[in-house]
This record gives sequence, C-alpha cells and structure tokens, in this order.
Amino acid sequence: MKKLILIPSLMIAFISAPAVMADVNTPRIDQREDKQQDRIQQGIRSGELTPQEAHRLGAQQYHINRLEQAAKADGVVTPGERRRLMHQQNMANRNISRAKNNRYDMH
Repeated sequence: MKKLILIPSLMIAFISAPAVMADVNTPRIDQREDKQQDRIQQGIRSGELTPQEAHRLGAQQYHINRLEQAAKADGVVTPGERRRLMHQQNMANRNISRAKNNRYDMH
C-alpha cells in the first residue's frame, strides 16, 4: 500500500517540477514585439516609412526575435537575458519613432 501512495506523489512532483523550473514565458516581450510589428506595418501603409526604412526596422525585429529564441533555448530566460531583450526593444521602439517622424514626404 505504501508504494501506491509513493508513486503518485513522485509522479506529481516530477510533472510539476519542469513548470516551476523552466521560465521561458515572455508575454511582455511578445506583446511589445507584436505592437512594434503593427507600428511598422501602419507606417508602410501610411507612407511614413520608406521601403528601405521598413526593411531596416524589419531586420531589427528579426534580430530581436532571434535573441529571444536563443534566450529560450536552454529552457530559462534569465533576468539578464530579459534586460537585454527589453533594451533591444527600447532601441527598436526609438528607431521606429524616428523613422516614422523624420518628415520624409513621398509626394
């Protein structure tokens, strides 16, 4: 009878341990990434961004996404990795704002 009680408790501990140990969720980073992509697309539609600016900003977003995937690869996104990703997103945000408001008029 003792074995029946021991086995389920071990199974519960084993199943719940990876969820506690592996913190790879980055909802704030993902949300900002989506918002920045939307801003770039809106800039393309409105003509605020030239094709070259849009390409450069898209490449920057791709780079941030690759950094995020690398951070998640080991199963844990450390506080340092989160800071680096947030810093990269801050720089991308600034670049998007500058590109959209550089008073370039296509007409």
